[in-house]
Amino acid sequence: MTLLVVHLALTAAYAGFQWTVRALVYPQFTLVPPDAFPRYERRHQQLVVRVVGPLFAGQGVTTLWLLTARPAGTPLAPVLVGAACLAVVLVVTGLLAVPLHRRLGAGWDDAALRRLLRVDTVRAVAATAGTAAALWLVLA
Repeated sequence: MTLLVVHLALTAAYAGFQWTVRALVYPQFTLVPPDAFPRYERRHQQLVVRVVGPLFAGQGVTTLWLLTARPAGTPLAPVLVGAACLAVVLVVTGLLAVPLHRRLGAGWDDAALRRLLRVDTVRAVAATAGTAAALWLVLA
């Protein structure tokens, strides 16, 4: 049960972080002067990794544990849903968000920010669904 609660805490922390970035951080990008934006964006990337890296690693460990050594009585469906949600977050991050951040790091780009906001909404929704699956596991 303890690892299920740790898994829930990790998924909830990441979902909260992702919604904060989506609702608060990214909309404020437009306030940074264009000539200062590349430096700002590169620093943003450095700082975000410090938060998101441990959350991704922790979720990866607990998700793999749930997939390989599922505790007795733990239903499979929420484990699979949670793993799929984490996979969506990781794939969307790696294939879409990271390249968009690199593009923004080279210079301000309105279209890149609009696309990043859409991509980030997908990550936030997937993270929230992953938290719901983790809660389902704790309550099962």
